[in-house]
This record gives sequence, structure tokens and C-alpha cells, in this order.
Amino acid sequence: MNIFTKSLLVVISSLFVSQISNAQEGVAVYQDYLTDNYYLIHPSMAGIANCAKVRLTARQQWFGEKDAPALQTASFNTSISERSGVGFVAFNDRNGYHKQAGAKVTYAHHITFSRSDYDLNKLSFGISGGMVNSQLDQSEWGNEFDPSVNGNELKYNYFNVDIGASYHYLDFYAHATAKNVITSDREIYSDIESDNLRKYIVSAGYVFAKNRGYRSYRDQGFSWEPSVLFQYTEETQEKMLDVNLKMYKEFANGQFFAGISYRTMFEGAEYMKDNEVKKQNYNSVSPLLGVKFKQIMVGYTYSHQFGEIGFAKGGFHQLTLGFNFLCKESNYKCNCPSVNF
Repeated sequence: MNIFTKSLLVVISSLFVSQISNAQEGVAVYQDYLTDNYYLIHPSMAGIANCAKVRLTARQQWFGEKDAPALQTASFNTSISERSGVGFVAFNDRNGYHKQAGAKVTYAHHITFSRSDYDLNKLSFGISGGMVNSQLDQSEWGNEFDPSVNGNELKYNYFNVDIGASYHYLDFYAHATAKNVITSDREIYSDIESDNLRKYIVSAGYVFAKNRGYRSYRDQGFSWEPSVLFQYTEETQEKMLDVNLKMYKEFANGQFFAGISYRTMFEGAEYMKDNEVKKQNYNSVSPLLGVKFKQIMVGYTYSHQFGEIGFAKGGFHQLTLGFNFLCKESNYKCNCPSVNF
């Protein structure tokens, strides 16, 4: 990697740090939650569905670039009783010289307010605890410009906790999660490194269909699900918003879905061009599509950045593979895909 490429990588990493790094705060929040994977970011979703769910994701950015960001996750969640659910998440995240791997376990409690077995009216609470191993490889840096670089591979382990709540009422849903509310000391990047990794996530959506009713949606046309997701990082005060729209079409043995997500960041980064200081905010659009056939789900998401400054022409590719088992018949009269598979 030549000097120009390294310099450009530093600029782009600074501009899009919330999107491509997240190397210190656990699993990064990308649009894969839209491919039937809300549990990955909201612990209160563990065990709420009528099936046990396994989800595997792989994300690759900047194809053809050495040490480009890449993320892999594996998650599982299931109900263990009418009111309790458990889950597990493991992840491996690489971004240039930075790497992190970790795992967390989840417990969720679900409170039902429905007067019958047909109406979905449920409040859920969840908590996740886990360990993260962060690594910073300085072996190729040298210390020509910075005597503090020792040329070693630095490693550090820390503990974190996520808490959240979800509410489902018929075709409406809302989630709120606080990530990394408790973290242990970390000194991998400096002796005065901040331990504040708290991030707050709020999301909500509604599923519209012509005929709401148990199983009737399998015989109707399309259903539509607009939703939003807002992220706030406490230490840096960064704010990010996703505006989403998904379409579902049911068929005899499964479901087809497609959608689009627009993400914008309220803060920007300054850069120089033609001796003029300019500012650019992060903006991206992510089309997605997928299919559920019997107990298998496959989803694909592509993200494209907009703006004058960009590192590579290629976008970000993410694949999600899901398996459902131990499914139970659901009586809920709603178009609620995260609850009824």
C-alpha cells in the first residue's frame, strides 16, 4: 500500500468512522437488521418469534482493496417459555490494522397484554452481556514519525452490557436499546482512552396490508413496511438516521421481500479541495432483497455511498443466511414478520 493510498484511507476512515469502523463498540449497526435480523441490535427481540432463529451474516467493503473492512456475525435466539427468550451473538470485525472479535449472551422477558391469543400486544425487555477482544497491529507501521509506535500487535479485552425494550401492537412495533452501558477499562489506543462507548438506538415501523388477519395475508397482494432507525453516540454526539421501506409478497411455501434504506449522518467532516475548505456528510442508499422458503431465509444488501469524497468505486455487499426450527403455530391476526415467520 503506497503513501497516497494510506493517506486517502485515513481521510475516508475519518469521514465515515461511524459507518466503517465501530471497532471499539461491538457489532456495528448496518442495514442487515432489515433482513429479518432485529435481534442483532435489539436484545429485547430474543425469543419473541414463533421459531428459533439462526442468522449468519458476512459483509465486505471495497472489493479489491487490501485490508478493506469486513464483518461476520453469527446469532441464535429462541424462546424457552411463554415469557422468556435467550440468545447468543458472535462476531469478527476487521478494518485495516484494527480487529475485534467477541461474543455475548442475551436474556429477554416478554409481557403479554392481549385479551386473546389472536391479538398481538406485547412488551419485551432484554439484556446482553459479553466480552470483546480488540487488536491493533503496528508491526508494519515503523516509528519514523511517531516514537510511541512500538511495532507490536496490541491486544485488549473488555466487558460490555446492552439493555433494551420492544413493544409490539398488532402491525406496529418500536424498539429502544442502549449499547455498551457498562464497559471495562481499555487502553489499546492510548493511556487516556475514553471508556464511554454508549450508543442509543431507537427504531419503529408499521406493516400495511389490504386485509389484516391470521394467514389471510398469504392470499393477498403486497404488504408494505415503512420504518425508521435513529442512532446516537454519546461520546462523539454523532447522530444517524435510517429511513426504510420494505415490500413483502407471500406465496405458498414462503415469502419474497425487497426494500430500500436511506442513511444520513447529521455531522460531517471537513476536507480541502482547490484550496477551499469543504464539508461532506455521510449519505448512502441500500437496496435489499431476499426470499424465505420453508425454514430457510436468504437476504442480500448492497450499500452505495454518495458524495464527492470516496475511497473506492465499489460499494458494500452483505449476505444474510437464516435457518428456522422448532417453529410453533401462531394465532396472531397481524402482518408482523418479525414475530410470525
